[in-house]
Amino acid sequence: MIDRPAGWVAGAAGGELRAGDPEAAGPARAVVDSRELRAGDLFVGLAGARADGGEFADAALAAGAWGALVSPAHAERLASKRSDAAVIACESPLTGLQALARAWRRELACPVVGITGSTGKTSTKDILAALLEPSVRAHANRQNLNTEVGLPLSLLEAERGTEALVLEMAMRGSGQIADLVAIAEPQVGVIVNVGPVHLELVGTVEGVAASKAELIRDLPPDGRCVVPAGERLLADHLRGELETITFGHGGDVELLSFKAGRAEIAARGEALTLELAYDQPHNLVNTLAAVAAACALGVRPAGRVEPRFSKLRGEVVELDGVTVINDCYNANPMSMRAALDHLASGPAGRRIAVLGGMAELGSDSDRFHREVGEHADELALDVVITVGEMALPIADGFRGETYSVGNPEEAGALLGELAGEGDRVLVKGSRSVGLERVLEASMAAR
Repeated sequence: MIDRPAGWVAGAAGGELRAGDPEAAGPARAVVDSRELRAGDLFVGLAGARADGGEFADAALAAGAWGALVSPAHAERLASKRSDAAVIACESPLTGLQALARAWRRELACPVVGITGSTGKTSTKDILAALLEPSVRAHANRQNLNTEVGLPLSLLEAERGTEALVLEMAMRGSGQIADLVAIAEPQVGVIVNVGPVHLELVGTVEGVAASKAELIRDLPPDGRCVVPAGERLLADHLRGELETITFGHGGDVELLSFKAGRAEIAARGEALTLELAYDQPHNLVNTLAAVAAACALGVRPAGRVEPRFSKLRGEVVELDGVTVINDCYNANPMSMRAALDHLASGPAGRRIAVLGGMAELGSDSDRFHREVGEHADELALDVVITVGEMALPIADGFRGETYSVGNPEEAGALLGELAGEGDRVLVKGSRSVGLERVLEASMAAR
């Protein structure tokens, strides 16, 4: 709950309280989707490309919203009808939401960790939250609340008494990480990795590194940054006055051994032992980044680590004897290779990859997709099913048994016919492909 009065909430948002008692207790949280509204929430009416959220404010208030943060025109209309709920007028409701989140972050007065990267940032966030849980009351983003809208919503869900904020930061182009840093004001910045993502917007991998490094650039002078050991793309973006902690082979935090779930880690000269509830190679690297971030906060991780991984990110589903790795939230060349490596590493009768397209790769998109197929071929996977036109070049790089279908429903039906007991299946592609429907269709076909 935002335990400050309505007048404070309006002022923190840079708005004007047009209706409601300025001394009334604050809202439980903020929402921008009226379908997610619960009684006591602040509804923020954002103007979108196809709809103006302010139009839904009446219904939100009728459903029990604490109040509404809307444009002045909507506020005038609402204030003339309602006096029992808070009505806050803001020239830009989005800017107001972000300002309110920044003010609440300052109210909490706790350390903030900002996490970004081309892949693995969500899992790293989930792992770090689990590492901190035994000793620190931490709050982390839910699911994919990591954008200019989602991050402030997540921040406003943090309760008074939170001792650390773990905030994932996503980007699609330059300047966007800087905007999120301005809201969250982190003291610790983590860049998990740099790779070929969002190339349509930033042009080159060097551009990706520069965009991610906005997190390092905007840390306070007494901040700490966590980066992969030996990452040349970030070398020019490091700041001499900041304490820098590296992770990975040869870094300050390094994996010494991993066997049967037991990870032996050297962390800045100290030996740590963690019992991990997962074994994916890429998540072992993400664990090193999370351990480094914990060290930056002065926390010594120990014991059993069981993250609550966000949905559609490596979820394992057992379906009539078939093991399905449902990793279809997003995809890029780095995460595709990591997921294929994981598929190949486990015991199975046959290994089947259902692969959709990878978005925003620019003019080299076909090459990146073909290289995914070549990697699947090097791993000697048994079957590759491509989904959609963008993914077709994957089949060009794979010399084994290949099928190409137009949509997730066709892929699911085909998978229902091909996969048998003891097989292991990976489902992965960019979010826009909608591969979460593959599993639904496959279950229906069996």
